[in-house]
Amino acid sequence: MLWPQLARGLFGRPLTDPAPVVSDEVVRALAKRLEETARASLGRSLAIRQVDAGSCNGCELEINALNNVVYDLERFGLRFVASPRHADVLLVTGPLTRNMKEALLRTRACTPDPCFVVAVGDCAVDGGVFKGSYAVEGGIGAALRVDLVIPGCPPTPTQMLEGLLALLEAQASPAKGAPPAARS
Repeated sequence: MLWPQLARGLFGRPLTDPAPVVSDEVVRALAKRLEETARASLGRSLAIRQVDAGSCNGCELEINALNNVVYDLERFGLRFVASPRHADVLLVTGPLTRNMKEALLRTRACTPDPCFVVAVGDCAVDGGVFKGSYAVEGGIGAALRVDLVIPGCPPTPTQMLEGLLALLEAQASPAKGAPPAARS
């Protein structure tokens, strides 16, 4: 009984959806714009720290897809860092739960200025499907000033890349290449 199942698993096709079709031209244009704006506004690549404030992990799956071979975040001049002390952007997912509020505030306190807070997903915007729960205080805006909102449940990796690009372009446009002013 076990052998036929094992043979089907080893020699059969996987039951998954095909990979999304991503146009090479769109990806190259996005990569060029991201690299130029990151270098213009920061003088280097953009460092991102992902923070889960109590999500269902749907957004985290899409954020992890940013590192796979289809999207390859590093080629855009963006990278994830392990410590908030090295980050320029806090990419926050999930609703703000009561037990994660202090951890989120401490993470923001450890992040050097200029720091941009990006709310990823509907839950981070206003609590999403968890809104009204006794354990949820609402969206990330209840604790921190949010610089960019990327809606969706969950948003696609392409939407996240476009959102980060929009954030960088908005910061670079007022001073035309000068580093953004420090904010609290």
